Amino acid sequence: MHIVIDGWDAGIKFSACHFIPGHDKCARLHGHIYAIHARVFGEQSESGMVWDFITLKNALRSLAEELDHRVLIPGECKDIEIDIGDDLKVKVGEKNYQFPLDDVVVMDIALASAEELAGFILKRLISLVEVPKNVNAIEIGIDEGKGQGAWVRKEF
Repeated sequence: MHIVIDGWDAGIKFSACHFIPGHDKCARLHGHIYAIHARVFGEQSESGMVWDFITLKNALRSLAEELDHRVLIPGECKDIEIDIGDDLKVKVGEKNYQFPLDDVVVMDIALASAEELAGFILKRLISLVEVPKNVNAIEIGIDEGKGQGAWVRKEF
């Protein structure tokens, strides 16, 4: 059995900008409206649920809020240099960016791609909430606008 949360329909969305070093077009700073989706696989608990929708949606909304209206910086990217002081400075090839610290999220990912964002959200979700014992797998999807996205899965 599994349950599904569609981020577009459930309002679990965020707007953010990013760049992908080395990509022809996406190396430029640009933004998306993202949606976070979830599929949770498991057996019904004694309460009759796989996972309480309210608990799961609240956790996903909290994660979306952390990323909303931010610049997503891949902190583990070998192609960028990050200097954090009173603000955050990023050097990518010949480009230099400077952002107020409140405007950025430095993430423990190698690229700010949909694939890496899905993995980041899944890890953060697992660290934020106690996964019910009856859950045997969680999939998280991240859409970069409607019609394109990436999914990641963790089995328990």
